[in-house]
Amino acid sequence: MSQTPAPHSGPSVRRCPICRKPRVAEFTPFCSSRCRDRDLVNWLEEGYTLPGPVVDPEGDPEAGDFGN
Repeated sequence: MSQTPAPHSGPSVRRCPICRKPRVAEFTPFCSSRCRDRDLVNWLEEGYTLPGPVVDPEGDPEAGDFGN
């Protein structure tokens, strides 16, 4: 019988959250500037959202108009 190594026998490799390649210290937690920039674009274009209360797009009529 041949022995096969255990699937998690070595140290765990931290992976890039965008492409899953191993991380590079210079771009942590990403593997490259490309993945770092892709993550930034996701935040800027509202690709990511944080949970919170539902906001009425019409605004709160009781709050008054602070835009003027």
